[in-house]
Amino acid sequence: MENNDLLKAVIENVVDGIIIIDDHGSILTANPSACILFGYGQDELNGKNIGVLMTEHDRPQHQSHIDEYKKTGQARIIGKGREVKALKKDGLVFPARLAVSEVKYLDKILFAGVVHDLNLEKKAEEEQQVYTAKLEAIVEERTGFLKNIVKTLEQAKDEVYNSLLKEKEVNQLKTQFVSVASHEFRTPLSSIQLSASLIEQYYDKLNRDKVLYHLNKIKSSVNYITAILNDFLSVERIESGKLKTELKEVDLNGLMDEIVMQMSLQAKPGQRINYIKDGFNENIMVDDNLLKHCVFNLISNAIKYSGEDGVVEVKTSKNEKQCIISVKDNGIGIPAEDQANLFEPFFRAGNIGTIQGTGLGLNIVKRYVELMHGEISFKSNEKGTTFEISLPVA
Repeated sequence: MENNDLLKAVIENVVDGIIIIDDHGSILTANPSACILFGYGQDELNGKNIGVLMTEHDRPQHQSHIDEYKKTGQARIIGKGREVKALKKDGLVFPARLAVSEVKYLDKILFAGVVHDLNLEKKAEEEQQVYTAKLEAIVEERTGFLKNIVKTLEQAKDEVYNSLLKEKEVNQLKTQFVSVASHEFRTPLSSIQLSASLIEQYYDKLNRDKVLYHLNKIKSSVNYITAILNDFLSVERIESGKLKTELKEVDLNGLMDEIVMQMSLQAKPGQRINYIKDGFNENIMVDDNLLKHCVFNLISNAIKYSGEDGVVEVKTSKNEKQCIISVKDNGIGIPAEDQANLFEPFFRAGNIGTIQGTGLGLNIVKRYVELMHGEISFKSNEKGTTFEISLPVA
């Protein structure tokens, strides 16, 4: 008797709802927690079908599970817990966990269901999901922020590295400039000083021809120094972005005739400059001053590095998109091991001997050609060298 009273006290005071039904689904009794949970008064549920506590979707499934268990003994919901949608008296649906057990009482098969309200757990779970989503958003935001910082630092590192490389290049160029200037200026300045001294010392004894000879040597040396300074200034203007191209329509053949005529005056004794117009008779859009400098330099090099009986061939031709200016000589050629560095500033091939030069000429030519949207290339062997400037027709 005491055990029965204890069991009754436990059932009536347990937090979860307990409902007893028969094998037809009729409610035999429900504890106070079940009544409160579903919103019914004490004993109001007695005799009602368990379906009143379920949604329309779950009612037939629940009864079919009990009928199947009675026929086959295979438990689908008996002895197991599952999550269901429970229905209150006022029509409110709430999540619940239902655990159904079989109870044998007075030769009858009854079923006891324990119902646990999941509202608090679901609310906590939703809050946890919201909180997790907020954390993930914060983490993603912070991660993006850190990625941007890392990207900015990498860019800054690259900029610093490039600046250091640029500074290193500038320092190398300064060193090369000092070396070239001290070497290239020394010879013409010595020549100027010697000729001036001879004129000053022996002016009364020198005849007119010898005076003119020394004056011409002075003028030639001054012109050479001026050319070197112009090369240095050209490089500085290109590096600083001060050099602006002025493209305009130019009669290429007329310009080339003028250049070839001037350069013929600088040719060595016995040298010839042949100009070939390969059917090209159109105007092109170029900066005539830059183009003059380029062709002057190429022909000057051809004269300088060819023998006194050499032939310099200058040719203009055209294809569908480009006009081509080529300068060909039969001089000493460019060694294969030096060809990759030919357009580098201050670079001079290893076979030039005592021939004067700064190593800036071809570097300037290449950069002038590129400023006019063109390209320069060359082919060379021991029989001579051919340079080609390709410029867009339009």
